[in-house]
Amino acid sequence: MTFFPNYRDEWLGNIRADILSGLVVALALIPEAIAFSIIAGVDPKIGLYASFSIAVITAIVGGRPGMISAATAATAVLMITLVKDHGLEYLLAATVLAGLIQIGAGLLKLGRFMRFVSKSVMTGFVNALAILIFMAQLPELDPTRAGPLTWALVAAGLAIIYLFPTLTRAIPSPLVTIVVLTALAWTMGWDVRTVGDMGALPDTLPMFLIPDVPVTFETLAIILPYSVAVAIVGLLESLMTQNIVDELTDTASDRNQECIGQGVANTVTGFIGGMVGCAMIGQSIINIKSGGRGRLSSFAAGVILLFMVVVLGDLVAIIPMAALVAIMVMVSIGTFSWSSISNLRTHPLSSSVVMIATVVTVVYTHNLAIGVLVGVLLSGIFFAAKIAQLFRVTSTLSEDGRHRTYVVEGQLFYGSVEDFMTALDFREAVERVTIDVSRAHIWDISSVQALDMAVLKFRRDGAEVEIAGMNKATETIVDRLAVHDKPGALGKLMAH
Repeated sequence: MTFFPNYRDEWLGNIRADILSGLVVALALIPEAIAFSIIAGVDPKIGLYASFSIAVITAIVGGRPGMISAATAATAVLMITLVKDHGLEYLLAATVLAGLIQIGAGLLKLGRFMRFVSKSVMTGFVNALAILIFMAQLPELDPTRAGPLTWALVAAGLAIIYLFPTLTRAIPSPLVTIVVLTALAWTMGWDVRTVGDMGALPDTLPMFLIPDVPVTFETLAIILPYSVAVAIVGLLESLMTQNIVDELTDTASDRNQECIGQGVANTVTGFIGGMVGCAMIGQSIINIKSGGRGRLSSFAAGVILLFMVVVLGDLVAIIPMAALVAIMVMVSIGTFSWSSISNLRTHPLSSSVVMIATVVTVVYTHNLAIGVLVGVLLSGIFFAAKIAQLFRVTSTLSEDGRHRTYVVEGQLFYGSVEDFMTALDFREAVERVTIDVSRAHIWDISSVQALDMAVLKFRRDGAEVEIAGMNKATETIVDRLAVHDKPGALGKLMAH
């Protein structure tokens, strides 16, 4: 584990606010953990144990103080088929393996690849999550299962959430909402859906167990695809959430340590009967908005959650779902980047397309990994197109008409190869050709092959060819990949 210079302060620098925010988060985690267990097709205690374990362990070994990790829908949906076809024990084994894969990703420092996720993709990711969070609350507001009383309680909850801070910020307004609405519903005897209606809460502490699966290559073949998929999705959502929390708190964190932390959490969770999880943007924002900043907030959330469901299960069961719906609606409103709507008129079209495509894909597929992948691919395509536009080739002919010099400017890569070849006149009868790349940079095998083809075509017509002005990086890749000075080079290139 990486011990940060301010590790002690991350635990003890914000004790009161961290504990209070952890209490709010714990209450919000309970119905979601139960719901995600139902999604995966397992007993509610599987998701609750996972949320406890992951929140506590990431608080200790994670790379982002104040970020909440637990059982999530993004990982639960990937396990549906595995549970249906092979049962709970295979889910636990897959959770352990997914954790080991994530630890490996952290040790290999793969977290650095997050730098290639553009701001447009991040905005799309945030907006899509906000929409999904809001959509997840709609079943609780469905007129066939919820009446005017539920809607009134949700409205009252939102009023408390937004108006109570005008009186005092000493107590998180979401916590006040839960207490007030629970007290009203219980004292008035209102018939509304409660946390207890979501499923039975566990009444015992989790115990260490080894997944009861055969230790064979056949078992590995069954769980490996699921473990890889859920490890990638879990890290992707965690690192994206980490970036958002970094921005909200104006602090930096360690991505690779977070990969390791998520991996350790999932590995341990699989051994105590919990399902795989990752960081949760909704609960993380609840934590930040409730004043949570340190590791203690996540630790407190996990411990309080377990205490409430095991010891105070009867009390937690009477919390009206309307109170938690109000909190999650607040989260969705606060998560959505409302400025991104007005920015559609001023931002470049390509950036807007990337943002909208990410939102649409995530909302349509309910898969964050697919949405982010689409956004990153589009960002790469648009970026390549922009760089290709900055490329040009100019030429001059010597006074005696025997020597043509081509000056290449810009980035020569797969996106500009066609323009490079079009700019060269292979039919011109000259004795010497100079390709000056002193103002250019050659990046990939496509550009090296284009350079090979150009040299060989000029030589085929009897011209003497010189490549001038290569910088060190260009010279390195050309020396390693170019074939224009090797026997039979033209035939090999034409064959491809």
